[in-house]
Amino acid sequence: MNGKNRLGREARTRRFRQARWDEPIIYELSQPGARGILMPEVEEGIRRKVGDPVSLIPRAMRRKRPPKLPEIAQPQVLRHFLRLSQETLGTDLSIDLGLGGCTMKYNPIVHEQLARLPKMAEVHPLQPEDTVQGILEIMYEFEQFLKAISGMHRFSLQPAAGSAAIHANMLIIRAFHEARGEMEQRNEIITTVFSHPSNAASAKTAGFKVITLYPNEDGHPDLDALKAVISKRTAGLVVTNPDDSGLFNPLIAEFVRAVHEVGGLCCYDQANANGILGVTRAREAGFDLCHFNLHKTFSSPHGSGGPGAGAMGVTRELAEYLPVPLIEFDGHSYRLDYARPKSIGKVRAFYGVAPVVLRAYAWVLSHGAEGLREVALVSVLNNNYLLGKLREVKGFSVPFTSDKHRLDAARCSWKQLTSDTGVTSEDIQRRLADFGIHYWASFLPLVVPQPCTVEPTETCSRAELDEYVAILRRISDEAYADPEVFRGAPTTTPIHRVDVSALNDPSRWAVTWRAFLRKRHGEIPR
Repeated sequence: MNGKNRLGREARTRRFRQARWDEPIIYELSQPGARGILMPEVEEGIRRKVGDPVSLIPRAMRRKRPPKLPEIAQPQVLRHFLRLSQETLGTDLSIDLGLGGCTMKYNPIVHEQLARLPKMAEVHPLQPEDTVQGILEIMYEFEQFLKAISGMHRFSLQPAAGSAAIHANMLIIRAFHEARGEMEQRNEIITTVFSHPSNAASAKTAGFKVITLYPNEDGHPDLDALKAVISKRTAGLVVTNPDDSGLFNPLIAEFVRAVHEVGGLCCYDQANANGILGVTRAREAGFDLCHFNLHKTFSSPHGSGGPGAGAMGVTRELAEYLPVPLIEFDGHSYRLDYARPKSIGKVRAFYGVAPVVLRAYAWVLSHGAEGLREVALVSVLNNNYLLGKLREVKGFSVPFTSDKHRLDAARCSWKQLTSDTGVTSEDIQRRLADFGIHYWASFLPLVVPQPCTVEPTETCSRAELDEYVAILRRISDEAYADPEVFRGAPTTTPIHRVDVSALNDPSRWAVTWRAFLRKRHGEIPR
């Protein structure tokens, strides 16, 4: 393979050595009496006017003693968190090619600044509607964007994650069939093995029996298998497309039509819609419900499970079931509409994660309609360019019709390399950290041996993709030449090997500092 870039230079693997600090947690840095800020004494005039604010708090809600917070000066706080930031990797520091089917992309810093403006950061969802007209306007307008992008009639921005949006859509499917007196009969949801695992999990949590379809020889869910399982028991279909193999199902409209013919509803999981923005719409494929992850496709930070926003959209027929409140506009002002008797109710507090919506709103405005389509085109181009290069790396393969183009993150495999050398995908993942990058080494369900999942999105340059391939090619060469290199990797990172045995032992879990001390010393610190 020719490893040269457009300037004729060889793609290089840069040297990397990460900062390592023997950094205690902040509670261990605490010094009694240290302060980051000294508040001035309350002026006597203010004290006479206001009185004692603590007396206004009901006695049952008052703490018996002040919270045990770290006592530490400002410079030490700054150094502590800057040191920790030097011991991590991410898209702002390295080439970040996805989190195993979870689109990770550059979040413009200017959008982050918008979300941190005092007027945004300090807004409270319990404020009267007339004092939050700005954010209500943004949310209302963003709903209009999503309607145009998807073809759906109404959206709720309330769910805080994609899985929450899928679950809410399952509740709408349930409410729809209950209103027709068919819920006892319609107790089955159909999904596919390469749809996001939360599809099946949300359907099960909503009380449905789950039927899973597997791919045929073309790598797509099998249409004949679908027709064999649909019946009057079918409540709906929930499917990811392109799915987690990266393939777009060209027969998706036929799947939807078949489910509709037996009276079921169809839900489109568009958590990762990066490769289809401005190209195809959920409604035009016949779907009744869909959702987008604003913390993926729409460039708001992923947040490792939160904060996020799973914007859920439905057709006109299903709009009455959406969570309350919806945001309405009468031409003069915006209001929250709770008067929706058939609503499934709230699926989280208040009306959505406003800062996430604001970032996504700014991202859409900065691109415009043509720019969103360009995002999809460049994303698909990057994805297939990367896979084309990686297919030439020894020991690497792309299962399920490897010659086909992928629109999204593709499930790849190091099965051959492992068979030849004993080096596993997780070994490669650890070795990649020595070069300052990573990939996702595992993805459920585990139907691909020695899996890895990469998704460059539109934010990676060709030079970065070439560098990523060069690193993986070097690692492949190492595996075939000297597998012992992987035994101690990574070696240039703050932590080389992590003992994960505690993850399977709840008795060793501690999610707070107090819980940790209690388990280590057998007592609660005072």
